[in-house]
Amino acid sequence: MPTEFNESNLPFSLLEPDELKLLRGNLDLGYYQQGEYLITAGEAPEGLFIILKGRVRETESLDDGAQQEHVFVHYGSEDYFGAWSALKGKAMHNFIAEEETIAHILPTKVLLELVYSNPRFGDYFSRTLAAKTEIHEQQGEEQGMAEFMLAQVDGECMRDPLIVLEGATLKETTAMMREKHADCVLVRKGARYGIVTGTDLLNAVVLKELSLDTPVSDIASYRLITVEAGDYLFNALTLMTLQHIERVVVMKDHQLLGIIELTDVLSYFSSHSHVIGLRIQRAQTIEDLSRAAHGLNDLIRSLAAHGVKARFAMDLVAAMNERVMAKLFTLLVPEDILPHVCLVVMGSEGRGEQIMKTDQDNAVIMRDGLDWPGREAVLKRFTETLIEFGYPECPGNIMVSNPYWVQHLSDWSQRMSDWAGSADGETMMNLAIAVDAKPVAGNPALFKAARNWFLRQMHDNQVFFSHFSRAALEFDTPLTFFGSIKKREQGIDIKKGGIFPIVHGIRTMALQHRVLETNTFKRIDVLRDQGVLKKQQAGDLVEALSIFVQIRLQQQLARIDDEAFSEAPNLILPERLDRLDKDLLREALHVVKEFKKHLSMRYHLER
Repeated sequence: MPTEFNESNLPFSLLEPDELKLLRGNLDLGYYQQGEYLITAGEAPEGLFIILKGRVRETESLDDGAQQEHVFVHYGSEDYFGAWSALKGKAMHNFIAEEETIAHILPTKVLLELVYSNPRFGDYFSRTLAAKTEIHEQQGEEQGMAEFMLAQVDGECMRDPLIVLEGATLKETTAMMREKHADCVLVRKGARYGIVTGTDLLNAVVLKELSLDTPVSDIASYRLITVEAGDYLFNALTLMTLQHIERVVVMKDHQLLGIIELTDVLSYFSSHSHVIGLRIQRAQTIEDLSRAAHGLNDLIRSLAAHGVKARFAMDLVAAMNERVMAKLFTLLVPEDILPHVCLVVMGSEGRGEQIMKTDQDNAVIMRDGLDWPGREAVLKRFTETLIEFGYPECPGNIMVSNPYWVQHLSDWSQRMSDWAGSADGETMMNLAIAVDAKPVAGNPALFKAARNWFLRQMHDNQVFFSHFSRAALEFDTPLTFFGSIKKREQGIDIKKGGIFPIVHGIRTMALQHRVLETNTFKRIDVLRDQGVLKKQQAGDLVEALSIFVQIRLQQQLARIDDEAFSEAPNLILPERLDRLDKDLLREALHVVKEFKKHLSMRYHLER
């Protein structure tokens, strides 16, 4: 049996070489028979235990006179425990060998020395999920930076140059820049090129008081700062920093190719998001928009590769999705109709919690009395085009192609009220989807009028909130009686078991307290600031939801070419997780379990 200590696992990989030497020199080896206590509640433990072989349970004795115990969790090979108890000087729980167990023991004195000499190592033993996830995420940052530094100057991050001839006047140049939404031009004077920025034009007219008929070539700077195509993008950023400039000209074999702006380079840190955003903004046809929409999966892959936190990746991807849908809506809907209608996205789209493209959930609210000829044909094409863009059709038909989800303002408001008055499961879920709605195109005042009317109707309706919150308890938390992740061959549904209870519980509390945010993370922040959620509870919920989303995204990306992917995007296969991710997942599921107890007490669901 191997007795070597694995120092590559977190948190031991955080230690410096001399600290690892100290650790290795002080490790003891302990042998325990089945039923033997490694740590006893109320006593000071020997130190930190790392299991080499065997199985240990963490328990608490129940004061019911029946010698029963509550098992919190099991520990297996390479799991560790006891650090928190050793640092506190007294154990709260018992740790008992369930079978013959062999473990390394790091004495408390040495553990304390390492904790004080290495704060990151010490932070890892915090009982909060936030500390562990932050350290875990930092491990991938160096790889993301390396990928950025190897990126090259190419057409993906380069803008086409706007070129004027030397005879163009200041007035003509300004008009052209405004028309093309450019903030600089290149002036061709013979075989040379000069550059003129918007600031140069402003200074020429306002400060120097030059005539608007002055040739723009007179104010151009002909000392161009250039980079070669194929050079490292990081070198372009360094050059702009050293020269205190915001753009460089790209050349290839003395031929001018384009311009790279500082915003473009910095946006590369955001994984090409700026490039896709520009494509969406400049799209003049559905074909143009299609090319931008199909680049979103590459954006998601790049965000994950660069170690961007799931919460911020969701914000960025949601913004891109909204821009795609808004642009498509404005391309298809007649200009004279747009001020009288509002496109809303709902469900995960409305909350801004989509990363991989999921089912469409959208609707249209119309001004009362609006007559819109050809409405059904336009909205049917909108839905079909989104499907072509890669946004799947909603199995429940919650899309604008379904007339049920296209209503005048008064009818929309009344329908939400009717849903709230029903205890039927289907209507409650329709309401849950609708209260997460967010306006993305058209006239947002129509949406706000319906939302504000509904919030007034629901004020202090305790019976409604009790019925509405019950759905959060509908699905089992995938933990065993002993607190471990349930082993299922087909995997566990992380949406039902982890994400939905948090999302719907927070949705209920946000609705009750008139929180206008739809994003679950932002709702938690507001509820914490209002004192509805305690600070620690809010932090745990944020971290747990982040973990679920991050792990789901990792496995979705790994299975993106799998034919079964579209059928089961929420399935998590725990056996494919590394030890740390599995540990974080287990702790996050315990947060869900406690939150469901909180909801049950808050809304009297135990009755």
